Amino acid sequence: MSAGQEVTMDAPSLRIAQVGSFHVGGRQIQVEGRDTQSIAFTRSASFSYDPNGLYHVEQAYVQYFIPERLVSPLPIVLLHGGGFSGTMWETTPDGRPGWLQILLGLGFSVYVVDNVERGRAGWCAVPEVWSGDPIVRSAQEAWSLFRFGRAEDFGDRRPFPGQRFPAGALDAFIMGHIPRWLTTTDAAVSTFEAVLQRVGPCCVVTHSQGGEVAFRAAARHPTLVPCLVALEPSGFPDEPAAFVGRSVLLITGDYMDATPIWTSLRERTEECIAALKEAGASATLWSLPRLGINGNSHMFMMDDNNAEIAEMLRGWILERQPG
Repeated sequence: MSAGQEVTMDAPSLRIAQVGSFHVGGRQIQVEGRDTQSIAFTRSASFSYDPNGLYHVEQAYVQYFIPERLVSPLPIVLLHGGGFSGTMWETTPDGRPGWLQILLGLGFSVYVVDNVERGRAGWCAVPEVWSGDPIVRSAQEAWSLFRFGRAEDFGDRRPFPGQRFPAGALDAFIMGHIPRWLTTTDAAVSTFEAVLQRVGPCCVVTHSQGGEVAFRAAARHPTLVPCLVALEPSGFPDEPAAFVGRSVLLITGDYMDATPIWTSLRERTEECIAALKEAGASATLWSLPRLGINGNSHMFMMDDNNAEIAEMLRGWILERQPG
């Protein structure tokens, strides 16, 4: 899609009643004992910078959208996976409407989260606050890990047969990869709890690494998360009994035998469903190929049938909303 090219939806124009945003969660730190530095903001503006002082770190940024026509009192909270921010739910790499637009069009209020050290939440430049170095995902790793195609076919950009991810837009996709730290999960859980407390009762939809964050936070707030959807999570509930009286949906896509990590995670997913059911929770697994839906990658919200899957989610959520 070229710059300035208009993207339209087949559905009637979406009417938004309210758009807003907020920061929430995190903690404050005091920096002391650092040397003052002479820095230049621009070629014509120098400044004596004192790095000592009070800072706020580990907050989340949340942007919300409320349509005029609501089908449910429960808003949907979208929590990104590892190496992504809330932009993953917006326009797809090839210019189609993403789940943010689609879910709004289906009548849900939507809250999009940039959790700790991602996107507009910002990251902490004080090195002692987080241990370890940030990492970022390469295009080659994304190609195989997200099951777009075989690793050896990356050079030719040859996807799996029937692949629904817009592989021709891979270059646009990897622009959305951002650095991540591997030591901030506890902070991410705590801050996501603050998000839930600010939003109130909601349905959480999370992806991949965000699964662990969502499950841990939701376990501590049973009245705030009556239903939770995890798209190929890489983390699972520590205490399945914490989800008794609530509804949990896990979704897996195609090509799960492509790499050992997905073979293992598919087994863990099935074990999670069994453990939740044994504890008395309402737990459902949608293996899309078993439902006759083939070709989905790890990035459901970007695949060419993202609207179809979102419509399925709409039905599932409406059947389980309180009252």
